[in-house]
Amino acid sequence: MGGRGKALNLLKHISSATCQCPAHSGGWSQMAHSTKATKTTDYAFEMACSTVRYGPGVTKEIGQDLEAMGAKRVLIMTDKTLAQMSPVGVVVNSLTKYNVNFSVFDDVRIEPTDVSFKEAINFAKEGEFDAYVAVGGGSVMDTCKAANLYASDPEADFLDYVNPPIGKGKPVTAKLSPLIAVPTTAGTGSETTGVAIFDYEPLKAKTGIANRALRPTLGIIDPLHTLLMPERVAAYSGFDVLCHALESYTAIPYHDRSPCPENPLQRPAYQGSNPISDVWSIHALGVLAKYFKRSVYNADDVEARSKMHLASTFAGVGFGNAGVHLCHGMSYPIAGNVRNFLPSDYECDHPIIPHGLSVVMTAPAVFQFTASMCPERHIEAAKVLGKDVTNVKREDAGRVLADVLREFMHDMKVDNGLEALGYTTDDIPALVKGTLPQHRVTKLAPREQSEEDLAALFENSMKVF
Repeated sequence: MGGRGKALNLLKHISSATCQCPAHSGGWSQMAHSTKATKTTDYAFEMACSTVRYGPGVTKEIGQDLEAMGAKRVLIMTDKTLAQMSPVGVVVNSLTKYNVNFSVFDDVRIEPTDVSFKEAINFAKEGEFDAYVAVGGGSVMDTCKAANLYASDPEADFLDYVNPPIGKGKPVTAKLSPLIAVPTTAGTGSETTGVAIFDYEPLKAKTGIANRALRPTLGIIDPLHTLLMPERVAAYSGFDVLCHALESYTAIPYHDRSPCPENPLQRPAYQGSNPISDVWSIHALGVLAKYFKRSVYNADDVEARSKMHLASTFAGVGFGNAGVHLCHGMSYPIAGNVRNFLPSDYECDHPIIPHGLSVVMTAPAVFQFTASMCPERHIEAAKVLGKDVTNVKREDAGRVLADVLREFMHDMKVDNGLEALGYTTDDIPALVKGTLPQHRVTKLAPREQSEEDLAALFENSMKVF
């Protein structure tokens, strides 16, 4: 048999072993593909990820990195709290040691808004920086990505690059400056992705910018920084990891996502589940099952905090290419409509619902809703998270995974549903309205949803336990 025949047989064998549930049963078929507009769904996926460097104390190398890049004027971006802590201190010392000129912007808002983004953007434009270092959690890294983008294209209108339907979602053609991301939480995975999320205050909903060009040049995964996370920050950040992995693993397959781009530059960052993202997402769930609880309740457990830091990066590689879906889409109005909720362990002067908390609050309801479309994947996820699924039937997949999630939420002392965050059933119409513009992610859910479906999911999330 010739080489081509062997290859075809191998691909057919792989196809026969793929998940056969409705949302993932496309498998592989021998057909001619083209990028012509007549094809309604995509036929390819693309993997993109920042270079990452892992190791305890590795932050001290940043000065050498910037020196090698030839950086002459660097902007260090962080928040008021971290500006006084060791992660920023290590970066400052490293840049000083290697004679790299820098300025510090420490006005990043926790859970950033369009207003706080613009403040950082204006600072970056005025400084004419040629490299950036983001030291912090997702809020800091996302703010820094936006500052880099708009400073690199100073004539752009703010909404030019914001995701539709709120913004225009234009492709990024400007050349961005190098950006080194130093995550201090084990959650967002933003050091690996081309996504920057913010609250758009006029609509009281989260949206963002998504383009591979925003990806950091280098992600510094230094587990020593995570030892500084307070308990609630560790818990909520961990739930962001959990939902990143679960949503990307259960997203529609890349070959079912539409439209098929006429040009590869138009292929979105969030493309649907694919064989490579699946590996990273499932691995992240396995690490989380073993180390999540330890990392939350033992701040000095270096092994657990280090493993969760890596799990955040693993899940970031997964969802950064496959995407997320309903938990994140529904979380945006939950966070955007916050009234008086002030979480413990967060040092900020305004009400916020931390991102990981807003995401996980609907997770039990969401995965019970989506399970009928790809039950095998929901069962597999429950298994990886520690559930004995030996006798679980396909029709019980949603209930089983939802119960596993409730157990994690109970163990991590998560507030009991949206009511505990200040919402009532009277708020459901506004929450649904805030979810509808999130089509970029909600369309990746394996099950389509109507406004009535969304309303029911919010209602079922008013109480979790």
